[in-house]
Amino acid sequence: MKITFEIDCSPVEARAFLGLPDVSALNARMVEEMQARMTANLSMLAPDELMKNWMSFGAGAQEQFTKLMTQTAGLGAGAARPK
Repeated sequence: MKITFEIDCSPVEARAFLGLPDVSALNARMVEEMQARMTANLSMLAPDELMKNWMSFGAGAQEQFTKLMTQTAGLGAGAARPK
């Protein structure tokens, strides 16, 4: 046996009927917070800000990469020598 119920109500009415809390104020606050954070982070996507961030890694990152490659090559060369 199969029984089907069709209930025509709005989401607000369904939440009230099921005893669920009204979270519309919380949702509005979360949306405001997300908009504020997105607006603040959009300034970091400006081309001059991106270049500043990327160039700040410049010399230090290049030096570390070179050191890593030198050490790796030294380990590989040491392992290839017969003992």
